[in-house]
Amino acid sequence: MTVLLFRSAEDSDLSRVVELFSLGSLKADKEDPSRLADYVSALAEIQQRPPNDVVVAEVDGIVVGAAQLIVFRHLQERGGLCAEIESVHVHQDFRSLGIGGQLIEELVRRASEAGCYRVQLTSNKARVDAHRFYGRLGFAATHEGFKRIL
Repeated sequence: MTVLLFRSAEDSDLSRVVELFSLGSLKADKEDPSRLADYVSALAEIQQRPPNDVVVAEVDGIVVGAAQLIVFRHLQERGGLCAEIESVHVHQDFRSLGIGGQLIEELVRRASEAGCYRVQLTSNKARVDAHRFYGRLGFAATHEGFKRIL
């Protein structure tokens, strides 16, 4: 690995980002690379509301990882800002090189600069290795998460 760079995703990155999402998904066909226009629209909407962003990790000009930062206002904590990290994926050929940890730390840095009092994330219960990874980065499993699919 020569040069690792973190930057905001661009439309031209989206086919690779969707590929990363697909490779890392626990559910087949969750993503649809044939509908790239949907991802382009979503990225534009996300990036219209800074500091929200999709950040890619690039090694020697190749996108090898991606994650999304979502910042929102809480009524709790005196109306403080909270950040959520979502959709963290690193290509399997580039895992165990420290890229994922550095990507997470980049998003934490951005959240801190935005004035967030907390960064949170969720991880599927089946991803035991990911849970250990997040624990090593200082995240604690303090809550039980619930989702209702619509």
